[in-house]
Amino acid sequence: MTDAERTARLAGADRGEIVVRPVPAAWHRAAQRAAMKAGLLTYERTLLPPVARRVPSGAPRLLIRVDEFPDYSAYDEYERHGLAASTRFHDVMAEAGVPHLIAVVPQLTHRALDPGADGGRPLNGDERALLERMAGDGVEFAQHGTTHRTRHADPRRRSELVGLSPAEAAAVVDAGRATLRELGIVPRVFVPPFNRFDPEHYSVLAERFAVVCGGPESVPRIGLHYGPQWRDGAVYLPCYPPFYGRARDIVGAVKRLVDAGIGTWVPIVLHMSWEAEDEFAALRRFAQTVAPYATPWADFLAAVDRTGAAA
Repeated sequence: MTDAERTARLAGADRGEIVVRPVPAAWHRAAQRAAMKAGLLTYERTLLPPVARRVPSGAPRLLIRVDEFPDYSAYDEYERHGLAASTRFHDVMAEAGVPHLIAVVPQLTHRALDPGADGGRPLNGDERALLERMAGDGVEFAQHGTTHRTRHADPRRRSELVGLSPAEAAAVVDAGRATLRELGIVPRVFVPPFNRFDPEHYSVLAERFAVVCGGPESVPRIGLHYGPQWRDGAVYLPCYPPFYGRARDIVGAVKRLVDAGIGTWVPIVLHMSWEAEDEFAALRRFAQTVAPYATPWADFLAAVDRTGAAA
């Protein structure tokens, strides 16, 4: 079974293919990102309709991903983005019964946006206890890099991985995996910090994880792709606006999905720090809206296993 056939099965189609395109040339990727920013290429109008025509109508299966715990700024802004804020975020989601995935950074990092900085600390007992509580409430965990420190000062190039050789990238990722194992976390999903990795890193990640995530910033690196899609041994799951953003803006897009009866997986990405800006008021409204459609990541990973076994 080809990646295109497995992608169709994963989406819910009973036969046929959903096109899996190769990584475009650099100039093409840049043009795609520019077209996205201009509103000429969109997830709703460009990527989703061909898939929606292939799958039975029904309720959407929302895959909610949260970036990140601990927040990349928590070491330096603990009162604002530390344990208390993450606990409040979790309380809102748990009270509404919204299953989701948390992208876990294996440590707290000092000045994560400064490639010349150093320092940080392991997660403390209270932070580990929150992870245990999340797990008890059904939250799935992803690995979110190793330190979340960018290697590049330019905001358009921020990444923990971009510019590394495949072997160097593997060493970085494996260091974070080892730390997470010490915390009792063995993630099957990888969320790259800043949503950026080089095309040659994909095979490194696919060897280690069942699902590799992305976002708008992934487009200049590997191109604009529908997700979830099988490619080269793992499922690539990028998320783009309007489902990548603030809760207040995503609600309307979710309602459009429901009204259209698009019965397939649709990724959504939230950021804890963004939702803290209004004391999680918009998140509460979002949680009530999406709760009937949010799907446990364990169900999605089981579908990944089934379609992978069909190869």
